[in-house]
Amino acid sequence: MHSNFVYKFVKPEATISDFVESIGMFQNPTDSPKEVVVMPDGRVDLFFSVSASQPYHVTLVGLETFPETRNVLPHTHTFVVSFKPLAVEYILKLSIADIINSAKELPHDYWEFTEDQPKDFEAFCQKVTSKIISLLPQNIDNRKRKLFDLIYASNGSATVKQLADEVGWSSRQINRYFNQTLGLSLKAYCTILRFRKSLEHIAHGKLFPEEDFTDQTYFIKEIKKFSGVVPKELSKNKNDRFVLLSVLKQR
Repeated sequence: MHSNFVYKFVKPEATISDFVESIGMFQNPTDSPKEVVVMPDGRVDLFFSVSASQPYHVTLVGLETFPETRNVLPHTHTFVVSFKPLAVEYILKLSIADIINSAKELPHDYWEFTEDQPKDFEAFCQKVTSKIISLLPQNIDNRKRKLFDLIYASNGSATVKQLADEVGWSSRQINRYFNQTLGLSLKAYCTILRFRKSLEHIAHGKLFPEEDFTDQTYFIKEIKKFSGVVPKELSKNKNDRFVLLSVLKQR
């Protein structure tokens, strides 16, 4: 971790792993803003945050389709739950189609969390895990569960037709579900997952095409599209600007 920026991300308990990809925290304890680049990663993030200049607030961030530079304010302390798409319907129980590449503020007492919530990471993980367990649905559409299992297993490399045939759900119905619930098509979502998988290779210095990229030129184009820089520059990760890449390097 960077000396002036503290972060930690952990895998969720198996009980909620169908819906949650990770639980994390980050802090900027300095007097200066910390510049970070947020890249598309296929996750929906719920932030519980407070800083020296902003009161406690809860923010839901939708899926991103392009990179964005942001500043983490001085003396910021944030906890974050990163959801898999299946959670949008079954845990959050809402559509995020209207906040693609955007965010919305939620009530301050969302999920009965308040500014007086646990300040240490372990206590937060326990509390948020208990809350999500209490929200677990009794029934899930097996087509949707299988669809997302296949998407993740293939790291986004499966075609829409392959997925539709495997799940027994038409491509048209799947895309309607994706667009209405998440705000983008299945193909667009798979492309983001394939990019994220390639980050694991880049994090360890592999700057050549994998994950079914057709050639080096296309690979570079896709990496630049989602990160804003070419693979070589991304791998250098100056000043730990690409936090997701920094996390992957630690694994």
